[in-house]
Amino acid sequence: MIVGQSILKLIKQPILAWCLGCSGLFLYHASYFLALAHAPVLEVSLIAYLWPLLIILFSALLPGEQLYVKHIIGAVISLIGCWILLGGGDSQFNIEYLTGYLFAAACSVIWASYSVASRLVKQVPTDAVGLFCGVCALLGWICHFSLETSYWPASNSQWLAVVGLGLGPLGLAFFAWDYGVKRGDIQLLGVLSYAAPLISTALLIMFTNIQANNTISIACTAIVLGALIAGLRKDSVIFKLKAKS
Repeated sequence: MIVGQSILKLIKQPILAWCLGCSGLFLYHASYFLALAHAPVLEVSLIAYLWPLLIILFSALLPGEQLYVKHIIGAVISLIGCWILLGGGDSQFNIEYLTGYLFAAACSVIWASYSVASRLVKQVPTDAVGLFCGVCALLGWICHFSLETSYWPASNSQWLAVVGLGLGPLGLAFFAWDYGVKRGDIQLLGVLSYAAPLISTALLIMFTNIQANNTISIACTAIVLGALIAGLRKDSVIFKLKAKS
């Protein structure tokens, strides 16, 4: 049983939901890891983090959804803030790492597509994400033993970090995200996603020797300002796709 639901009942989901959930989660992670293997982490992060903006653009293609000017402006401002926070000014894009850049771009497109397409299977319970993650993990193990060299954490702190990643960013976060994109304001969620590097930076400042400076302040202000603009109540519609009757 998972939160009171039978696993057998959760398995009986539409084939579209299985294909979308398993392929979306697996291909997103595979593309990200391949990008990191072929390009520096800074440039990969900057390219991969285009997905919130893509979510906003792609969501306009959903039946009944509307794309507002405020979402575009807010997303662009937050994107600039994210770019500054991730050290965009220090990035050095080099054609030598083109393969890694392409994988990073694929990662961004895949996650945005997966998130927006989840609205098409909104009747599928969020608990089913656990099964999709299980399949993704199995595929990941197969690829790891086939293509990579195994490395086991050498200390308790490293094991705790692995467990923490599994429970948080690579665990409960997927359930929360699935619930949000299926039932929330998907454009606003896209803009608010830029808060992730902001929160990470805040934690680094709190628990490490990193000091807040003007660059960090400007970046954080841009991210927050973008979210506030996207959350405004009134605005003009850029694009609207009417739902089929």
